[in-house]
Amino acid sequence: MSDRTAMLHGDTVYRVHWQPGTDVLTGVCHCGAAHDFEDPVELWEWLLAHPEGHHPEQPAAFEPLPPALGSPEARGNGGRA
Repeated sequence: MSDRTAMLHGDTVYRVHWQPGTDVLTGVCHCGAAHDFEDPVELWEWLLAHPEGHHPEQPAAFEPLPPALGSPEARGNGGRA
């Protein structure tokens, strides 16, 4: 599934995306789980049944940023000022 631009956040926000040229709707739960449906009733039943059947994707792991220029860590003195 492609990345989507989120506009609203919260545990009551659900999204339904139509895949143009098809009868497929993608439901996206506030927990991050997504599932494709052809029947809109089944889609809403799945969304509102949270957490049953919801398996959100694991968030991507981020590497820590390098120390800021001029910081003690960047100067290499072990964090001392």
